[in-house]
Amino acid sequence: MGECLWGAVLRVVAVQAAWALCWGQVRYSVPEEAKAGTVVGRVAQDLGLEAGEAEARRLRLVPGGRRASVEVSGASGALVVSSRLDREELCGKSAPCALRLEVLLERPLRVFHVELEVTDINDNAPTFPAARKNISIAESSLVGSRFPLEGASDADIGANAQLSYTLSPNEHFSLDIQKSNERNIVPELVLRKPLDRETMAVHRLLLTASDGGRPSLTGTMELVISVLDANDNAPQFHLSLYKVQLPESAAVGTLVAQVNATDADEGINSEVTYTATSFIPPNGRDVISLNTKTGEIHLTGALDFEEVSMFDFRIEARDQGWPPLSSHCSVELEVLDVNDNAPEVRVTSLSVPVSEDASLGTVVALLSVWDRDSGSNGRVRCWVWPSGPFVLEATLSGSYSLVLRELLDRERVSEYEVEVRAEDGGSPSLGGRVGLRVPVSDVNDNAPSFAQAVYTVLARENNLAGAELARLWARDPDEAGNGRVSYSLWEGALGGGSGSWGSGGSVSVGGVAASSYVSVEAESGVLRALQPLDYEEVQVLQFEVRAVDAGEPSLCGNATVQLFVVDENDNAPALLPAAGGGAEAGAVSGEAGTLWAWASWGSPSGQVVAKIRAVDADSGYNAWLRYELWEPRGKSALFRVGLYSGEVSTARALEEADGPRQRLVIVVRDHGEPARSATATLSVSLVEGGEAALAAAAGSSSGSGPAAAAATNVWLVVAICGVSSLFLLAVVLYGASRWAPRAAVLSGPGPTTLVCASEVGSWSYSQRHSRSLCVADGAAKSDLMVFSPNFPPPPGAAPKDTQPEPPNLLDTVSGPPPVSFLSPENSPLFRSL
Repeated sequence: MGECLWGAVLRVVAVQAAWALCWGQVRYSVPEEAKAGTVVGRVAQDLGLEAGEAEARRLRLVPGGRRASVEVSGASGALVVSSRLDREELCGKSAPCALRLEVLLERPLRVFHVELEVTDINDNAPTFPAARKNISIAESSLVGSRFPLEGASDADIGANAQLSYTLSPNEHFSLDIQKSNERNIVPELVLRKPLDRETMAVHRLLLTASDGGRPSLTGTMELVISVLDANDNAPQFHLSLYKVQLPESAAVGTLVAQVNATDADEGINSEVTYTATSFIPPNGRDVISLNTKTGEIHLTGALDFEEVSMFDFRIEARDQGWPPLSSHCSVELEVLDVNDNAPEVRVTSLSVPVSEDASLGTVVALLSVWDRDSGSNGRVRCWVWPSGPFVLEATLSGSYSLVLRELLDRERVSEYEVEVRAEDGGSPSLGGRVGLRVPVSDVNDNAPSFAQAVYTVLARENNLAGAELARLWARDPDEAGNGRVSYSLWEGALGGGSGSWGSGGSVSVGGVAASSYVSVEAESGVLRALQPLDYEEVQVLQFEVRAVDAGEPSLCGNATVQLFVVDENDNAPALLPAAGGGAEAGAVSGEAGTLWAWASWGSPSGQVVAKIRAVDADSGYNAWLRYELWEPRGKSALFRVGLYSGEVSTARALEEADGPRQRLVIVVRDHGEPARSATATLSVSLVEGGEAALAAAAGSSSGSGPAAAAATNVWLVVAICGVSSLFLLAVVLYGASRWAPRAAVLSGPGPTTLVCASEVGSWSYSQRHSRSLCVADGAAKSDLMVFSPNFPPPPGAAPKDTQPEPPNLLDTVSGPPPVSFLSPENSPLFRSL
């Protein structure tokens, strides 16, 4: 039975939690007057949010129509007090004081309803309707007579608003509490002893109200009890005639006078009311008003000495006794003349706008000034404010001219707001003014000016015709047509890599005008390309753009534009033919699209057998070439190629089992985006060491010319001949040992090739530049190396193997080749070059 009961309870709790989660209902309570920053509740935690999730999902309070004085902290997700909470201001006497708030969760969007109850604290003391209560009691009143009093009110609720009353000790009165209902308690004053006006005419008591708060707060009201006598005295004025003088400028509400009548009686018999009668002239009723209780006379209308200079009326004082008694007095109000007419300024003629090149003394406006007062009140002086390029000159009595005393500049001040002020000689003086708006018309006195004297513009090559390259803007402070600028291309010249600078600072290439490549829109100043730009043709365009305004006469300004064409990778690498019979390239053309090279069996690993040469017409990274070996399928790698040098070398020692010939496919790529490539086919014949030497000598001899022979150093020739002799001797010995002598291959000395060596190879630029750059990591290695000359293919030797299917490309980075280095200082070949 117990288990069933607990199960039911758990199910009820789960249902209530699910309902609260679906409807997003959270309840909090906070006492009023809580300090700013007080944490009301952990909204983020109560809504099931993780730490830091409140700020990430932007938990915030939706502002409503009523000021809530609370806010949600973005960092902690807590509901905190942001400003003063006053329950009485928010809910008045309503209980409970519950505020419905909406909390918004933006990511994802979700709204939660939060109910905040502001609890009451005892922060309001009981208050009476008035601090003093006047009570009139006839001295003939009977003992036990009751006099109801107005009770106090408390803005708090509950126990904090439960009031109790006490009366200061006295022998004539006591306090009795009457309950009309549960919420309304009425205190009553009870007469306990007969009154005697002659003994004590006024009784002063203190009524105190206390609430039920802890600590208790109190409020007091003074009870002034007047003992009434019989009405046997009439009111009496202190004066029978009141004379008053007021200036006609007296403001409405001014106290004119105060009449006073006294009555020797007490209580209601001495209460006097006043009434005004017999106005001369009758419109005096609209000018003054009388306070029936205090006897104060106030001004309710404007006085005008020119219309009425004197007002007469009578005042009656009547008491409240029975029968009522009364008396009368007279009042004379004399109106005094004052300086109440201000000077009037009127514009009779205005000539605007004023041209900014107007001469000094130009009359801008004619004005008339007058004052309806007389004497010193009618004497007027005039001036212009603020002091500027205008001055006021008197022409006739009451007539003035506004003239120009300084030159104008519309670009500095385009319009003047001035006032012509006038002041009379009264005391106090009065003034009048009139405002003038004087616009300045423009003349074409400013030439267009560019923000920069020289503009640098970058444009990629192969751009579309009509593409926007730049936007030029010239400022002309003039207005309308004088400031309307049109742009044009001022014919300069074309600049490029092979251009030359002229005397005027422009660049020319082939005499082609810049207008053949670019144009400028006349109205917008947009610089557009007329045709696609080619970096390999043009690298720099320098020209001038002229800005001309539409004034009369027109003025102009110039700016120089330097347009630099940015290279793109639009040229693929191009393979170079073998120079001098292939001595430098390490190969000789044997058939169309194929390079030939020879290597001897037994060559060690790293032996250079050929060098692939290629150039790229682009520049920078787009012309930085790398060489990759496309290896055949199913064969072990015998050769490798230098990643940046293009040198083909042996990857291991060559053996007769490797076959008589190897065909290599070498891909040359640049570093552009996207990269472009070219492919070279290299056929390497594997021969005996002597044959390789003879083939190399024959290839070098057949490829040498007069220019190469002249450039060859004598000592280098001797060295090559010695090496050739050694190779020939080795071939003879090898043939004798094998009893199978091979056909002799004649060879001769060939021209050596100078290569700038480094770890990353050589940087090839466009042929148009005719430049080379060597890059080295670490210590400089710009030494000269001498490669063995390449060999022509043996007579009648045609490649028998077919080109294999190209496999995946492999990036092969070769190590430094085992070649001899000669320092530039010691090399006789370097000195000869």
